[in-house]
Amino acid sequence: MANIDLTRIRSNIQGLNILHNLRGVNNNLATHQLRVGTGKRINSAGDDPAGLTISTKLRSGYRVLGQLYDNIGQANNMLAVAEGALLNINDLLTTMNEKIVMAASDTLGTAERQAISQQLVQLVSEINDIAAQTEFNGVTLLNQTATFKFQTAPQDQTSWTTRAYDTTSLTMANMTALQTTDIIDTNNYSNYFDEVTVAVNQVSEGLTVLGSLSNRLNAKGDMISVARNNTEAAYNRIYNADMAHEQIEVTKYQILQQTSFAMLAQANSNSQSVLVLFR
Repeated sequence: MANIDLTRIRSNIQGLNILHNLRGVNNNLATHQLRVGTGKRINSAGDDPAGLTISTKLRSGYRVLGQLYDNIGQANNMLAVAEGALLNINDLLTTMNEKIVMAASDTLGTAERQAISQQLVQLVSEINDIAAQTEFNGVTLLNQTATFKFQTAPQDQTSWTTRAYDTTSLTMANMTALQTTDIIDTNNYSNYFDEVTVAVNQVSEGLTVLGSLSNRLNAKGDMISVARNNTEAAYNRIYNADMAHEQIEVTKYQILQQTSFAMLAQANSNSQSVLVLFR
């Protein structure tokens, strides 16, 4: 800061020093007022170049984690659709075995056994319909062998491999070929019962895979949720303004601005003291 010499009146050094300080106060006041107005600590790259770089990366990471969390939710929704369909198929298969065992008993006559065959034929059709019509976002889930990959990490996927669950793919040859006029009795019921039992086991295995994968996805979702919250907290601490601190700074610089104006006015009048020498 320049030395003050009140006897040299062609330059108001004291006033220039105060003016220089006032400009600094005004700049700082404007910066803190902008932060209060926007809620952001970094409003331009010059405010904190390193902080802007770090916070930008954190914000990008936060948004990626958010999309991964949504991906996991969508994957769970897809698995839930497949699970609901498989549970229905499992119930239908259980009903089939119940009716096959009923037909095997000689307490029933031919007409009653044909009625059971009619019901079994309809159950076969319903299983095939469920397998063909179960879909999610236009993608069929239970009528083909396919592997679905879910993006559950920035550079990693979680896979689910499904298979076809129609009666042919479940190797239910006898049940698929059953006609409404066919008779299931003590002599042949095991041919139907055994293949339905095998189909039940296959569907149960599929449900086990779905349940295990769903639990795995839920664990991933919980982990990503925690990471997302912490990433947002780190971003918030760097990029956003501490409103209480910024308001304190605004008050401080407003007071300094007022005192600087007062002292600038005083400095402008100090040079007049030289006039005493000319009296």
